[in-house]
Amino acid sequence: MALEPQAPRPRPEGLALSSGLSGERDVKAVRIHEHGDLDTLRYEDCPEPELTGPDDAIVKLQAASINRRDIGNRCGTTGSPAALPHILGADGAGVVAEVGRQVRNLKPGDRVCLYPLRGCGRCEFCATDREFLCGARRVLGDHENGTYAGYVKVPAANCFPIPAGLTFAEAAALPSAYVTVWEMLMTHAELKPGEHVLIVGVSGGVGSAALQLAVGLGARVIATSASDEKLARAKELGAEQAINYKNSDVAQEARRLTGKRGVDVVVDSAGGEGWVRSLAALARGGRLVTCGAMAGAHPRTDVTRIFWNNLKIFGSTQGSRQAMGSVIRFMENTRAKPILDRIFPLKDAAAAQRRLEEGKQFGKIVLEMDG
Repeated sequence: MALEPQAPRPRPEGLALSSGLSGERDVKAVRIHEHGDLDTLRYEDCPEPELTGPDDAIVKLQAASINRRDIGNRCGTTGSPAALPHILGADGAGVVAEVGRQVRNLKPGDRVCLYPLRGCGRCEFCATDREFLCGARRVLGDHENGTYAGYVKVPAANCFPIPAGLTFAEAAALPSAYVTVWEMLMTHAELKPGEHVLIVGVSGGVGSAALQLAVGLGARVIATSASDEKLARAKELGAEQAINYKNSDVAQEARRLTGKRGVDVVVDSAGGEGWVRSLAALARGGRLVTCGAMAGAHPRTDVTRIFWNNLKIFGSTQGSRQAMGSVIRFMENTRAKPILDRIFPLKDAAAAQRRLEEGKQFGKIVLEMDG
């Protein structure tokens, strides 16, 4: 049942604002009032967000992308407590509506996409631009109301200019997947042109982002999937080789395709039983990067292979603000566009999450707001 819209609350005294919009806002959002299945997602009216600090901004959202963490938050399995009712969504893009009095990097009307987290600002990680390691970090859609909504409040420092030529839907696909993959491939693995990259599960948000960034750098990509149709799509997008892991041993095929040498980098966000094969596919001195464990968090590991072949394993959960800036420059310099699967209206968020849960997508699934 939809909630009755609430009248705007009075602004805190002494908070100077700059606004590009006037009048009351009718805010629609997708919220959960309890954890559970898809039917817990409610498209309803909700109170508009307000500026509560001089360094914050209000963004009128035009698009939000779907992440697996959204599903975990809906189900209550991520361990991120949030007051209910709660708005899901970490990634979004839109237009700045209002800014606090100390904001200098934004003005109303700016087109922005959103870096999804902020740290405590005091710890060693925050001091070195690694807020994603902060023990007190807060993430949109996890600890704070997220982007499945008409408006969202964020720190102004989390607003980045949308790369020229990108739509709001394309910009909304960037923050979680592309920034995380940039941290994995460029910061940790130090991927170089000409190196072989094996991408385990190429069709998801992380896999498709890894494909695009690796190809853009000039790496030689070997894509894996259980779907021949998705593998054909990956080759259209620049993968040199493809392996259907239902029909082939990934490690053996990867070594055959590289003249028995093995690959330089593996992107594995699946874990599970395939983890050992990912390690076995690596060349001496190879690097494995991971940001997930969809197929299982406790796989067998061949420790002997790791030290004997001088392998390196890097974990990542989110990239830095610096990585966000690098992704934006990459998109501008290459004129690339994020790989989108399908765009749903906000009210159909349940159908969008269902598509992700069923693994039907190739690329990012996006929600578009009304108006």
